[in-house]
Amino acid sequence: MRTLLTRLRRATHPPTPPTPHHPPAPPAGRRSPHDGWYRADSCPRLTVAQIRNRHFRTVRRGLRPTDVYAHLHRVASELATTRHALTTATEENTRIKTALRTWQSQFTPGGNR
Repeated sequence: MRTLLTRLRRATHPPTPPTPHHPPAPPAGRRSPHDGWYRADSCPRLTVAQIRNRHFRTVRRGLRPTDVYAHLHRVASELATTRHALTTATEENTRIKTALRTWQSQFTPGGNR
């Protein structure tokens, strides 16, 4: 019976390629939409609820890998954007603090002029 079902399945559906452990690379000359620090305005930021409540379609051996990898890449992109913004803000804060200390030391009474 199993052999018959397998033959029928092969006859009606084209064979599916094995799923890789990593998502497929974009064609040469094209970048993935998840590469880099910047993202399009058409892709709004992920919310915590969207990340926590995300459900993936199940397949015979668990979750559908392409859905999971796409979601992971989107989360990674958001995290990279957030970390880049944090680094930029930290560097700017350091620069402002240094400038403020320099200004205060120049214009305080009794300070070096």
